[in-house]
Amino acid sequence: MAKKDTQPKLPSKEQVEKYQLLFPIFIEVLLEVKELSKKNQDGALNKLKIRMINRILEEIKTVLVDQPTSQFLNLLDDETLPTNSDTVLILAQFHAAMNMFHRKYYNEPSGKWSTKATPKQ
Repeated sequence: MAKKDTQPKLPSKEQVEKYQLLFPIFIEVLLEVKELSKKNQDGALNKLKIRMINRILEEIKTVLVDQPTSQFLNLLDDETLPTNSDTVLILAQFHAAMNMFHRKYYNEPSGKWSTKATPKQ
């Protein structure tokens, strides 16, 4: 019987660098959409905003590709034009997945990431 690989698949250095680049941008987008949602929950996003947000979300998905949360991350649908509140829900899922990634691979005491190149930090 084959031995089951129980070790978590560590992210690459490039994935961590991309995470560090995208997270602040993502947070600003999330805050802006939350503000839009407060003003008009049922207002639909326009296609330009959806394209801009999806561009960020697509990159985040490449960072989280090997994570169990990735199966729950969907891009915004530019055909149905989601409402502001729908968009907040989708972004909240991405936010939770990104926070889980950070908690799993970032070592607070050392201030270093565990990656394929540096597994135990």
